[in-house]
Amino acid sequence: MTHTEPVTVSMFVIQGSKVATLEDFWREIGEAVNGPGGYFGRNLDAFIDCLRGGYFPEGTEEFTFLWRGHEQSRRSLGYPETARQLELRLRRCHPTNRERVAAELADARAGTGPTVFDWLVEIFEDQTPGALQFDG
Repeated sequence: MTHTEPVTVSMFVIQGSKVATLEDFWREIGEAVNGPGGYFGRNLDAFIDCLRGGYFPEGTEEFTFLWRGHEQSRRSLGYPETARQLELRLRRCHPTNRERVAAELADARAGTGPTVFDWLVEIFEDQTPGALQFDG
């Protein structure tokens, strides 16, 4: 029989009541993982990189995220915030992407398609299957 060391499982709590915009989410998850002023991505690509590793506190072997008040976040990160984010993206995206982003923006303004909340949940599910839990 071999002796194995216990695995350290960390839980990081996202306070949905503090998330009214995507920028709020970046701040909230950064602080949840790395303390006040902590970084954990500030755009979707950086968020993916952070979830893949290297941005967790030392000693974190396994982790879960608990998104408290996620329904409030779902509403806050709905179509109006999605349209706002896509307007920002449209201003700075490469000309070859403008048509696609403009179409996504039109969908968001019409209240269809994925929302910012959906983008974040999809990234969690793709990068860390099963690590995201919801509470209220």
